[in-house]
Amino acid sequence: MINALLSFFYGVILWLLPLVGTALLGYIAWKLWMHYIRQDFISGIEFVLLEIIPPRDVLRSPRGMELFFTNALYQWTMKGGREQYWQGAVWFWFSLEIVSIDGQVHFYVRTPSRLKDLIETQMYAQYPQAQIKVVDDYTFGVDEITPKSAWNLWGCEFKLEKPEVFPLKTYVDFGLDKDPKEEFKVDPISSVIELFGSIGKGEQMWVQIVISPSKKEYHTEGTWFKHHDWVEEGTLQIKKMLKPYTGQREVAGEPGTYSKEVRAPGFMDEMVKASSRKLTKLGFDTGIRVCYVAKKEIFPMGTRTNNSRNIRLIFRQYSNPFSNALTRINSTQADAYDGYFLASAKTVMLLANRMLHEYRERAFFHLPMRHHLFNKHTIFWPFSMWLKPYLHSETFVLNAEELATIWHFPGQILKVPTLERIESKEAAPPTNLPT
Repeated sequence: MINALLSFFYGVILWLLPLVGTALLGYIAWKLWMHYIRQDFISGIEFVLLEIIPPRDVLRSPRGMELFFTNALYQWTMKGGREQYWQGAVWFWFSLEIVSIDGQVHFYVRTPSRLKDLIETQMYAQYPQAQIKVVDDYTFGVDEITPKSAWNLWGCEFKLEKPEVFPLKTYVDFGLDKDPKEEFKVDPISSVIELFGSIGKGEQMWVQIVISPSKKEYHTEGTWFKHHDWVEEGTLQIKKMLKPYTGQREVAGEPGTYSKEVRAPGFMDEMVKASSRKLTKLGFDTGIRVCYVAKKEIFPMGTRTNNSRNIRLIFRQYSNPFSNALTRINSTQADAYDGYFLASAKTVMLLANRMLHEYRERAFFHLPMRHHLFNKHTIFWPFSMWLKPYLHSETFVLNAEELATIWHFPGQILKVPTLERIESKEAAPPTNLPT
């Protein structure tokens, strides 16, 4: 009897093996096909770098920049099966950048060339006195990070400390939505511009915020295949947060009928309101990366100011202990692989050179195959000590209000001489000129 059962199970296994093997090979082939056609589609996208010189007088609140993000950068459209699975079409992504080169501060937007006109018209709609021009990519001024090169680099990426429904502090929290007078403005981006304007010759600071319309999906608990978007996930997180304070109460005059009642402590009111407000605005999948680049004779710690340490703190003003904060990950330093032994100087330089190229590629979405197969999630410690896998980039959802808070033009109250502005106002010609 036992032998008969064993023979039966062996037969079933031998019968299933070809099916499982075929399904596995089909899945791998499908993934490789999708990766190939997407990379082929992406190779046909031409990107341009636009420098935006802010006007002399920025009188509008960051709400104007929020409207720019909503109208110009939320490039989400329905894609048919032929577009997605045969042509490899992807949703466009953009990079919002603040850069200091030798202390001169610049604002950049990197965009697909076919959307250049839309970017310009929507920026002029909010900031008519701004100036926009196509420029060369500043990152190519730093050739490489090797023992023989003249440059060194420290960089890192960021992620949210808590679930995405919990927002960062935004310009609304700083009172900038009310358009206060210049002398009363408390603008959180001022500290970033001041730091970037304080560096000297031979130093550079870069920050890039790479965004794309959010397409994140989350598995719906209790189902096999159903998924939901980030807004529904945020709603579930709010309900989970309030669950300990939620009870049932019998409805007066209706025996056996109960209604839910939430009695959360007062300090949670602002958390719930802020989280609910975040869900009402368009969300972007976001990746953030910063770099400090300097000549090797300037770079070592203890020389002048420790700018490689200062730049990692530029987002601290957006933190809220009861809500959310940005925390540093994937830095180019000796403890990058989370091992018990610090990485060698050679490995640190390898990480710095990788960071340079990933920054230059604005790499957060649709990464090359090497990132998918050879990263820290697939090659874990202690093997990572010797194989040196890629550090796994993470994206998260920020809405247009949060993005407008961390990337907008400062008001005139910020007197940084190294931030270029348009000094003269342009006016339309009078309508009664002779023809």
